[in-house]
Amino acid sequence: MIGRRALSVVESRLVQFPAVALIGPRQVGKTTLAREIVAAWSSSAIYLDLEAPNDLARLDSPAQYFADHTADLVALDEIHRAPGLFNTLRGVIDTGRREGRGRGRFLLLGSAGIDLLAQSGETLAGRIAFVELNPFDVLEVGSERLDDLWVRGGFPDSLLAEDAKFSLQWRTEFIRTYLERDIPQFGLRVPAETLRRLWTMLAHNQGGVLNVSQLARNLSLSSPTVSHYIDLMVDLLLVRRLQPRLINVGKRLVRSPKVYVRDSGLVHALLGIADKEALLGHPVVGASWEGMAVENILSVLGDGALPSFYRTSGGAEIDLVLDWPGGEVWTIEVKRSAAPKLERGPRSALDDLSPQRAFIVYSGTERFRLATDVEAIPLAELCREVASKR
Repeated sequence: MIGRRALSVVESRLVQFPAVALIGPRQVGKTTLAREIVAAWSSSAIYLDLEAPNDLARLDSPAQYFADHTADLVALDEIHRAPGLFNTLRGVIDTGRREGRGRGRFLLLGSAGIDLLAQSGETLAGRIAFVELNPFDVLEVGSERLDDLWVRGGFPDSLLAEDAKFSLQWRTEFIRTYLERDIPQFGLRVPAETLRRLWTMLAHNQGGVLNVSQLARNLSLSSPTVSHYIDLMVDLLLVRRLQPRLINVGKRLVRSPKVYVRDSGLVHALLGIADKEALLGHPVVGASWEGMAVENILSVLGDGALPSFYRTSGGAEIDLVLDWPGGEVWTIEVKRSAAPKLERGPRSALDDLSPQRAFIVYSGTERFRLATDVEAIPLAELCREVASKR
């Protein structure tokens, strides 16, 4: 069992809020984490899987069921299958508050943000906290497994598969299931093949600046339709849009977001890359490593700082900028090389941004200075620094 950092976060939120929503993509480990919390809860706790008919039948009269379990933590998995529960939960929570039971009542699990965030955010405003569970990151699996994490991605069944062939097969089936089964479950009528083509195009353009018009032309769709599909994949926590950092430096800045397929293993499955040897010979190798590093950093960052990237039309560029509360700025450039260099583009960007700390993440194991104001640092070590800064 690999420990999840989100465990302590969920437990602390349950002490503070009546309800906690644990969100994340399918197969990321939400159910395993919820069962661990239920098993360890100090008072009695109940786990209900709303995809199981027997568990769903218990909630034919939800207000009465919750009234019978006022002293219990109730974990509701696949909460999007019973959207009508949110109004009931609000009444139960408010009644419990008046009776002195205002914390740790419900743990809600959802596979995405769409219905869960929209409905629970409106109905349970001020009563619910959200915790995002991401795939495994380097601090959870250890730096000795960094190559596996990069090639296979962080989904537990893919990372821990007995061999590379089965890992790739799992990811291929995961993509197909998402397109053909999971997305339609949310009531969204999106052609599976069209969404697969878009997803694959995004993988080819991993870490590139988003050009909706070009994607729309390639897919023979309108730009608003493509934007809607990308919004969907962002809501499903499968794709990340990293916004540009806009400052007044008298230069022409890139204003479109960069886009990443969030899990590097899915990038490789979408592109038919079977193993590390095949990846090292593929044009996406550098962008894939950048995306993996950025996603790991943002996974440990949580909401501790505002992330962005910086790029000018003249070539000044930083892959990741972290704006911390209080005004401190960190810049992070990602290089797969084992012998990183401070190139002209990042150097120019540092002159524009004047960060308090500047890093180049690289694939080696030692930490050293490239310049008086720039450190080369392994990914795991930077993730530890980011996590300790939160």
